[in-house]
Formats: sequence, structure tokens, C-alpha cells
Amino acid sequence: MTVGDGQGRQDVGRKRPDGSAVPLSEAYDTALLDLDGVVYAGGEAIAHAVEALGTARAGGMHLAYVTNNALRTPDAVAEHLTELGVPAEAGDVITSAQAVARLIADDVAPGSRVLVIGGEGLRVALRERGLEPVESVDDEPAAVVQGYGGPGMPWGRFAEAAYAVGRGVPWYASNTDLTIPGARGIGPGNGAAVEVVRIATGGRAEPKVAGKPLPPMHRETVLRTGARRPLVVGDRLDTDIEGAFNGGVDSLLVLTGVTDVAQLLRAVPEHRPTYVDLDLRGLLVGQPEVVADADGAFVCGDWRASVSGGALVLDGPGDRDGKSMDGVRALCGAAWSAADALGGVPDAGEALARLGM
Repeated sequence: MTVGDGQGRQDVGRKRPDGSAVPLSEAYDTALLDLDGVVYAGGEAIAHAVEALGTARAGGMHLAYVTNNALRTPDAVAEHLTELGVPAEAGDVITSAQAVARLIADDVAPGSRVLVIGGEGLRVALRERGLEPVESVDDEPAAVVQGYGGPGMPWGRFAEAAYAVGRGVPWYASNTDLTIPGARGIGPGNGAAVEVVRIATGGRAEPKVAGKPLPPMHRETVLRTGARRPLVVGDRLDTDIEGAFNGGVDSLLVLTGVTDVAQLLRAVPEHRPTYVDLDLRGLLVGQPEVVADADGAFVCGDWRASVSGGALVLDGPGDRDGKSMDGVRALCGAAWSAADALGGVPDAGEALARLGM
């Protein structure tokens, strides 16, 4: 294949990453970029992100920033991106707060009160939909919504949500990401906070969720960007890549955030990206093809990956001018094909050691 076909949902049997004869920034009109772990981590730009995005934009690619993090407003996110050297406007930012606000507005009467457990991003998104954010269950809200509130979220806010859910108030969540990457490592995300409320209310209630990988977030993104041939760019298999799969669009996984190569090799079909690269510089280049040879091994560049004795075997030249990513792509072909054929992923320990990963 020379370029992904844009049919992520239909390509349920993906056996290997796709190739592209032209740079991805030319093959797709819009990059739908995750933020945490892709563009920045802990507020600081990830290496090569600013330069890569600037080059892609200058070449005509539209950049949109699609985040499950509901803490900040689009204005604040755009301001932060601009400070980092990635010029952006509020209209370029799509958040799970916007998606969940639309979801709530579809279910409740105009002007309804909504109990907010989260940051300013949720409050602004609710007001945009004509809803009134409130702080207490005593305000008799028509709904309660949870979104990431940052590491300083007071414990009493979770109690307030539990009181509301326990009384039968309809429950919504911007997203259920269990973790979020930061400058000091991986911390608990909004999904962990949702679990606190679920446990406190006896484990029976389930929130309606808007964020990636679910359809409300994809709908919000399409409505706000108008992209005709989008490429989802993310670092998470269970949100970014699965969201692309659910939306039937192509995806690029970058290895700058949550997902490492070992997790990528174990990916189930709906978590397998169209392309994989080290960082956002992958937008600026073509993607090498991964081909199966006569012996059933997978070859990418100078690397060859196969399965022997229940383990992945990798042959290649070692890391030379960054070409070890070709080894990763070849391993994906061998691992994904073996998983589908044998019902399990071969051991990858020695192969990853060969790559220094």
C-alpha cells in the first residue's frame, strides 16, 4: 500500500503498518493532534514538536488540537500553544469538555443547572451550550459532569459528585482516561476520579462518556474542523487510535507519551495505528512499506522480523541514523499477524533488546 485508505473501522484485520510514498502532511489535509504526550508533557513542548508542526503548517496542512483533557478552555490551550511556539487560535482546539457539554445539552432542557466536578474548561463549554454550571447538589442540578480538575482537585468535589449520583442525578464524564502524562511521569487521570465516584455509589451507576475513543468526541471534532481527509495523531492506543478506528479514519502513533513499543506489539486490532513513528517529525516524511517475504517474515528497510519458537526474532543493522523505527514497524507486522493467527502475542523481550527498547 502506498498510503492508508482512510477506512480505519473497516480495516479490522490490519496486519502491519501502512506505507506512504509522500509525506503524511501532504497525504492528509488535517492533523487531529492529541496534546498531552504528543505536543507537550507537563506544560513543556516535546522535542521536535514545535519545528515539525511549523513545517507541516507552512506546507498547507491544517492543524487541529483534540484533547480529552477538559481542564482548560480552548482559549487557554491556544494561548499556551502559542507561547510554546505553535501558533493557534481557540477555534483550532477541540476538547472533551465541548463534546460532553453538547451531549448533556441534547439530554436536558435549555438553561438547566449542571453540577461541575472539574475545571474552567467544563464551565465555559456548558455556558456555550446555554447550561448553568453549579457547585452543589443542593442547587438541584439536572445533571452532574466530571472532567479532569488537575492535581489540586479537593477531595470534597468527589463527595459532591457521589451525593448527586447517589440521588439518581444523570451522570456524565468528559472522558475516562485512567492516566495522564506529565513532566514527572504518568499520573491519575479523570478515569481514576470517575472510579472514585463509582465505588462511593456502590458500583452500579455508569456515566455517559463523551471523550475519545467514543463517537461524541469524533462528532464534535468533525463539526468544528470540517476535515475531509483527517489524520489522527496520538500517543494512546485506547483513546487516540481506537477513536480513529471508530471514526473510520487513519492514524499516526507517536512514541513520545503513554504507549511504548511493547504495548504497541500487543495491540488488539482496533488499537493498531495506520502508521507509527518516533515523534511528530513523522508528519514530514513518507512512511516505509512493511512487506511479507516468501518465508512469512516481515521486512521494513534493512530490518526483518519473524516468529520462531514462540518468540519474535529481529534481524537488522542496529540503530543507524534513526532507522531503528523500521525495526519497530517490521516487528508490528510479525507480532500482529502472529496474534491474529495464533491467538496470542509472541514473546518480544529479545527483539526489543535488539532495538535497545
